[in-house]
Amino acid sequence: MNKLIRYLIVFVLLCFIQVFLLNSIQINGYINPFLYVMFILVLPFEISRLWLLIVGFLLGFTIDMFCGTPGMHTSATVFIAFLRPYILRYFSPRDGYTTNTLPTISYYGFKWFFYYSLILVSAHHMFLFIVEAFRLSDILAVLARASMSISFTMLLIVLSQYLFYKSKVN
Repeated sequence: MNKLIRYLIVFVLLCFIQVFLLNSIQINGYINPFLYVMFILVLPFEISRLWLLIVGFLLGFTIDMFCGTPGMHTSATVFIAFLRPYILRYFSPRDGYTTNTLPTISYYGFKWFFYYSLILVSAHHMFLFIVEAFRLSDILAVLARASMSISFTMLLIVLSQYLFYKSKVN
């Protein structure tokens, strides 16, 4: 039960930071950091696919409710929740993941976490901005906006990993 409460607190905290702080950060409409996706990234390896999709739906729906973007964040977050097991399988160590560990920098190192999170953050942002634009004529603007937002989001995610996840590696 202790872990469930901790995840609930992190869920609420990330949603709060996203809605009340990060959504007000926009530089010419090109940099939109979405730190809330980190919640999907750091969920335990053992979470079932069904629960992962449900959590992705709830997370995206919560952000959509506060942002007035019906279904955009929900669809993008469910998309990365769907992709996550496949990405984890691709980056799996030869002996598999150690039980009772999390997909964080403190357990698997900077390089592993960076590539794992970069793929999922990129998928989220590209999906979200393509759905938002919803026309092929804006593809260059979507690519520019996504690349800058991905960079800023990755910076925030890596910084938060070092600030809030204590080193577990011996």
